[in-house]
Amino acid sequence: MSDCISVRGIRAFGRHGANPGERDVPQPFDVDVQLEVDLERSAHTDSIEDTLDYREVQSIVVDVVSGESYALLERLAQEIARRLLQNERILSASITVAKPGILAGATPCVTLQRRR
Repeated sequence: MSDCISVRGIRAFGRHGANPGERDVPQPFDVDVQLEVDLERSAHTDSIEDTLDYREVQSIVVDVVSGESYALLERLAQEIARRLLQNERILSASITVAKPGILAGATPCVTLQRRR
């Protein structure tokens, strides 16, 4: 069985980057999260207590992006995945972190997939 909850387009501001000056001022980061969870029970009970709260997912992403400072998007995505996988309901996580506005005409993104 492979049920998923996705939260897309989480905008958070943080100080991440490997180049000089990138950590001086908070910049926008866009994060998409896809989480493998067992939704069987919540699909029958229609109760939020039996599923994953989207607000909790968003809060964790915003906390990580705004709270730490890393050189690489890879490290930022890894930390988001690590924090999310602390929730026992989450079996695996796919995290995409984008850094808009850094390249003219392109947006660099990193996607990591982690499993418990």
